Formats: sequence, C-alpha cells, structure tokens
Amino acid sequence: MHKTLLATAVACGLLIGLPFDLAAQAAPMPQDEAQVQTLLAQLQALKASYAQQVRQLRELDMQVQALQAKLAGKTAPPSLPAPGGTPPTDRVAQAGTPPADEGTRAGSAAQAEAARQEAPTRSLKDALQQEHALFDRKFTLENSVSYARYDRSQITLNGFLALDAIFLGNIAIEDVKSDSLTYNLAARYGVSPRLTLNLDVPYLCRKTVYQKGGAGGSAAAIAEEDTTGAGLGDVGLSANYKLLDETGSRPDTVLTLGITAPTGQSPYGIDWKVLQRDDDQYISFAVPDKQPTGNGVWQANLGLSAVKTMDPAIVFANLGYIYSKSRDFDDINTDPETRNPGTVKLGNTYYFGAGVAFAFNERTSLSLSFADKLSAKASLRYKGSPWSKVIGSDAHAATFNMGVTHALSQHTTLVTLLGIGLTPDAPDFSLSFKVPYMF
Repeated sequence: MHKTLLATAVACGLLIGLPFDLAAQAAPMPQDEAQVQTLLAQLQALKASYAQQVRQLRELDMQVQALQAKLAGKTAPPSLPAPGGTPPTDRVAQAGTPPADEGTRAGSAAQAEAARQEAPTRSLKDALQQEHALFDRKFTLENSVSYARYDRSQITLNGFLALDAIFLGNIAIEDVKSDSLTYNLAARYGVSPRLTLNLDVPYLCRKTVYQKGGAGGSAAAIAEEDTTGAGLGDVGLSANYKLLDETGSRPDTVLTLGITAPTGQSPYGIDWKVLQRDDDQYISFAVPDKQPTGNGVWQANLGLSAVKTMDPAIVFANLGYIYSKSRDFDDINTDPETRNPGTVKLGNTYYFGAGVAFAFNERTSLSLSFADKLSAKASLRYKGSPWSKVIGSDAHAATFNMGVTHALSQHTTLVTLLGIGLTPDAPDFSLSFKVPYMF
C-alpha cells in the first residue's frame, strides 16, 4: 500500500511537470535563431566552395582528356578561352566525375547552383553580344558591312470605268528599286560590371532606280532614272545598364538609353527634278537629285532587353520606344524653284522582338529572331501654317532574322545575319557581316 501511494505521487508529479518542459522546449530562444543563421551562412559558404571545386575539377578533367587524346594521336579542336578573363565552360557530357559524396542532397544542390552560375559558352556569349549586352568585356571594336534591297512595284490607274466593266484612261507602272550598302564602325566600352557605353558611326552608299510606264496608255513603255547618295550617316551614342542579374526564375535584364545625332544628309530640302522624255510620249516623273543618308532629326530611344539561359540555348526579347524631336529646316519643299522653310516632326516609333540562340559547339551558334517596328505618320508645318500629317509616311516593318556566329580566334568573332522582310515597309532582304574584336 505504501509503494502504491509513492508510485501515484511520482506519476502525478511527472504529469504536472511535463507540460512546462514541453513549452520550454517549444519556445524559440534568440540564441537558437542566431545559431540557425550561422549554420545557414556556413552551409551557403560550403556550397559556394563546393561549386568552385566542381568547376575546377571539370577544367582539370578537360585538360587531362585533351592531353590523353593528344598522346593517343587524336585531333580535337582547341577550346577557346573567353575574353575578359572568364574561363571556358566544358561540354555537358564531360561535366566531370563528381566526388564520392555526390549522392548527398547537399551535393545535388551545390551542383544545381554551380550549373546555374556557370557562364555560357563562348558561342552563346557571342550571340548574346549581338542581341543583348555583355559587361565582362572591357573594350570591343566592331566592323560591320550590311546590304539591304528594296523593290516596290505598283500599278496606277488614271481614268474611269465605262459601263462598270471597261476602263478608259492611262495605265502606268511605277517601280522603285533601292540598294543600300552600310559600313558601321562601333566601339563598346565597359565602364563597370553593370554599365557599358556604345558608339556607332555608319557610312552609307545608296542607289535608287525609279521606273515609270504608261506612255500613250500602254504600261509597256517605261522610262527609267537613277540617283545615288553616299556619306556619313546618323551617329548614335547609347548606354546599357544591367538592372537585374539572371537567377533561376528571372532573366538577365538590361536597360538601354541612347541618342542619335542628325549627322547624315537630311531628306528634307533635297530638290527633285522632273523628267520628260520626248521619245516616250507623255512619260514624266520626278526623282530626287541625290539620296539622303540620315533622318535629319535628333532621336532618343529607350529600350529594355531580357535574356534567359536554358542550356544549351538562350531566349531573348526586347522592346523599346524612339522619340523624334522636331527640327526646323530652311527649305522642306521639293520644288527647286521655290523655297519654303518649315518644321518636320517624325512620328513616334515602337519596336519589339524575340528570339532564341542555340550553341552548336564552343565556337559556333545559331540564332533565330523576329523584329518588328511600328512608326506613326510624320508631320510637316510650313512657316505660318498649321501642322499637317504626311500621308503614307507611317510604316510597319517586320523582319525574320537568322544569324550564325563563329569564333575565329580568342579575340575575334565572325557574325553573319540574314534578314527577310515580312511586310512591304521592310527590306526584301538584308545581309550583314560583323567582325567584333575583343580586347
């Protein structure tokens, strides 16, 4: 009986004291939270160190494999170190043998983090330089040559329909063919890891052939005249600023702000000459004395571009707005016998695009993209007169682009780009060759 009473007293004491112990254990202590933060910091540091060691192991593994292949008599293309001090990444299939503790959860997380932090290959970086911006290259000097071809034909009817079926009047064919060759010298300087400055200086050569038919009501009688123009184009200065770094869920985002100076030959004030052919019977049309090489007004552009790496490809997109400042000219009339000063204001322009780039290997990549530009109508105001819209000056130019980049050496890359016009206001096609040299 005495033992039973003693056991009952001990059990009651334990039941009374147990809730207080559990509450004491459940209550978070400040020192515990600090210890958790310390452990998390140590864990992140170990993960970063582990990722660095994984990269070093892969590089050593590549070097060993290259030496083994060389000793075995095999020929393998040398790996190109990326300019700017960034070591080249290895091939995915040769990612290196992980340490023995790869199966652990910490190892998998570190590998995933290392894969995300890995720099893109040299070929993808070259494609990225063309579509986006790179901030790890101190100075880049780029020479490029571009050719564009326009060919526009239309039939004009000047007359009326008799009995709703018979056309009485003149049928004329108007055809405008234009060829443009542009050399562009660009310099890109990395001010900081987040800011680059760009300078573009173009030089244009243009030739436009005007054809018109319709002599005596026959579309087969055609007269032809061509004009040319060459000179400095509009010089552009822009800056790229990295807003956001790429993470696992968001893309690398860059803000672009630039201005374009009207250093080229303005299209306003160029006199037109009226051609009349005695032997062509009634064929007469006007053509400009020379071709312009610039827009003639100051422009400012604000753009945003984003790139997301999806190994072995990258996807990119951009959008922007171009503002044109109005400008006064001494003469905006095309008649050489009259002089009408006035003001010109180009319409607002919006542009956007998107694409994807694939890496074939360390040296070569392929990019496919779509670009579209929408321009509103321009406005003219003769001195003392109100503003008036210029009919037909609005444009919608959509282009499909396909480009290939190939690293020629450690510092030089060859970039080719073929553009195919999708709308009447876009060039029929354009072909560009660029050779950037990275210092």
